[in-house]
Amino acid sequence: MTCTDAVALGKHVNTPGISDSAFAVFDERGTVAAWTPAAESLVGYTAGDVVGLPAVLVLPSFGEAPSMSAFVKQCRARNGWPGTAAVSHRDGRVIEVCLRITMLQGQDGATRWLATLTDTGALPGDAMSGSAWGPLLARAPIGVVIRDQQLRCVFVNEVMEEHDGVPCDRRLGRRFVDVLAGPKAGALEAVMRQVLKSGTTKVHEYRTWLPVSKGRKHPFAASFHCLQGADGTSLGVCVISADVVESRLARERLAAVGEASARLGSTLDVMQTSQELADLAVPLLADYVAVDLEQSVPFSEGPAARVDPAGRRFPVLRRAGLASIHHGVPESAWVRGEPVPVPPRSPFAAVLSTGRSHLEPILDTAPGIWIDDDPTLAARIRRNGVHSLMVVPIRARRALLGVALFIRTEDPEPFQEVDLLLAEELVARAAVALDNARQYAREHTAALTLQRNLLPRRLKGGTAVETASRYLPADMDHGVGGDWFDVIPLSGARVALVVGDVVGHGLHAAATMGTLRAAVRTLADMELPPAELLARLDDTVQRLVEEDADPTDQTPAVVGATCLYAVYDPATRVCTMARAGHPPPAIVDDEGRVTFPELPTGAPLGIGLGDPFEEVELELPEGSLVALYTDGLIESRDGDIEDGMYRLGAALAEPGRSLEELCTRATASFPAQAPSDDVTLLLVRTRSLNAAQVASWTLPADESAVRRARQLAAGQLDAWSLGGLEHSVRLIVSELVTNAVRHGAGPIGLRLIQHQVLTCEVFDAEHCAPRMRGARNMDENGRGLFLVGQLSRRWGSRSAADGKVVWAELDLASARAGTGRHGNHRAAKSADA
Repeated sequence: MTCTDAVALGKHVNTPGISDSAFAVFDERGTVAAWTPAAESLVGYTAGDVVGLPAVLVLPSFGEAPSMSAFVKQCRARNGWPGTAAVSHRDGRVIEVCLRITMLQGQDGATRWLATLTDTGALPGDAMSGSAWGPLLARAPIGVVIRDQQLRCVFVNEVMEEHDGVPCDRRLGRRFVDVLAGPKAGALEAVMRQVLKSGTTKVHEYRTWLPVSKGRKHPFAASFHCLQGADGTSLGVCVISADVVESRLARERLAAVGEASARLGSTLDVMQTSQELADLAVPLLADYVAVDLEQSVPFSEGPAARVDPAGRRFPVLRRAGLASIHHGVPESAWVRGEPVPVPPRSPFAAVLSTGRSHLEPILDTAPGIWIDDDPTLAARIRRNGVHSLMVVPIRARRALLGVALFIRTEDPEPFQEVDLLLAEELVARAAVALDNARQYAREHTAALTLQRNLLPRRLKGGTAVETASRYLPADMDHGVGGDWFDVIPLSGARVALVVGDVVGHGLHAAATMGTLRAAVRTLADMELPPAELLARLDDTVQRLVEEDADPTDQTPAVVGATCLYAVYDPATRVCTMARAGHPPPAIVDDEGRVTFPELPTGAPLGIGLGDPFEEVELELPEGSLVALYTDGLIESRDGDIEDGMYRLGAALAEPGRSLEELCTRATASFPAQAPSDDVTLLLVRTRSLNAAQVASWTLPADESAVRRARQLAAGQLDAWSLGGLEHSVRLIVSELVTNAVRHGAGPIGLRLIQHQVLTCEVFDAEHCAPRMRGARNMDENGRGLFLVGQLSRRWGSRSAADGKVVWAELDLASARAGTGRHGNHRAAKSADA
């Protein structure tokens, strides 16, 4: 084979992606094998800095990949690769580049990898074409040959054979003039020697016409790059060839797509934007385009779908945009707004499962393929001559908004990779506009979203209670109130139950609700009794009212809130409650008898009356049902509160039902008209700790109590088969009882509770809470609580009727490990010395 018109010597060809790129060679282990001056210009590292070192030095994404093959596989698994990647500059900067990695074959099965890096900031064109041009180059086929100092071919990729027709086995080990005869081959070698000798950063490009496999002449651009070793000397030359015509056509089409896409997003209507996308793509890219959106996008029915890699379920799609070169769009079986089914074997299912585009250049329409899963669709595909298709996901901010279908019927050319890239770029621009429109369309539900995010997503009742809840906003479309509820785990297996209602509706009330819920959680962590907690919360609401009382602020001030706060102790089955202007709870026993206990009402929060709140203790049988709710559940426009409480009691008077069933019955019991207030219901079914889970003792207030406490605790742990915690518990009990003897008063109580964790509690008659302090190096005391904190998962104190309780919790998993939190056996043993 001869080389005809092999090279137009001296004629510089400005082909983006060749002249603007840097190259580096890696071996299979991911070690830099050769470097180029262009790579040094891009990242600042010289050949001596990087050759022989791991790829992760310049490619942070290489990470812990065991080989270059594995790294390339990881890259291809990521959506959108080849494409942009981050590389590390010598000065510490991170540069975004278009990365392409090409495998090269050598003799005896040897492999090398050529990395092509193009600075995205140096790519030509506008913002859109610049972002697409790099991936476009990364997907376009390029020929690569690496020659040694004697210009013998040592590595080559498969594409090169398509460019000049020389098979790989014929090329390896030979010079260029040995495989392609003619004077132009010698001219090419002269250029290679010049590059090899100069070793400069200059890239030499020449327009070539190399015979392709089809036997016709075709213009290519060839570039020659000097490869340097660790000592900076020339190892060989790398020859890159690219198709000039395909590159130019791709740029022209990309420019057209960029110009057209600038017209997308003229409105904030998702349906209109979808139609604009379809109209722009026909006939620019396809003969027929359909845009299907996940139903939450046009109808604001919830958050956008996430990609389900397992393909277990597909989002519901609705047709939003249609365009065709044929009148009446005969290719589509569905009109805009109709739901579109997703055949499980179809490309649509694959795109929805993987989040990656699908290209089918030649569509197989033979009987038995996926199109026959939907006879209506199959008939239209065959009748209209559909022969090539692309399916592109519409994604924004990692959310799946829908899919776009591109089809060719009249255009005989099948879709190629370059068409897919252009379609992806057009869809990406549309996705931004669709996302903006979606966000705007959902602003009227922002208050509801905020409300739901502020409410607990999962209630944790621990061993104390079983829980279920309902929240029904009064205005599903335009506003919400300030209702909230919560279940807060406390020390000693206890649990706090909260329900509250901020006056007003909308974002302001919801934001205030979030503030109060956070305040209640903070106060609950302080182990405050219900009446004191409500008093502190009342101060918080009053401050909020004062801050809102700005005469220049047009937002109506929230003037108050109601709240019911209860603490249930499964060890004693005692529930302590207090309320601030809130409806009383409903309590249902195991026989279905309903009572509304008479609790002191208390003033609503934020009113500023200054009256103290009062709490009441109720002993509840195990399995009691407690309902906490807001007034929206019992109030109606035509009835009074007593009628509502009666309806609620009747709905709950079936204790044999599950809590979820009772929630549904209770919320369905109010009148059929739309509620004028939010409806909130929190149901709990109480549990109790059996006697075997709790051990308690009374100790004298003298030094003998310390040793006795250690012995009692150790014996109980042995009885519970928790010997792995013995050392830590001995030390914790020793420190807490010692503090009670030295700083407390009256008899000392010790209690161990085995539930989800192991709780150690020490009671004394002193009300002053302990605090951890920093001990200096020479201090003999002051480290006890520090050790307690180190050996426990958490610790704290709370007020009791006649003093205080200091407690510490340990993970039961530590018992199996044979150590406490930090395994401080030596310290624990020293406590018994």
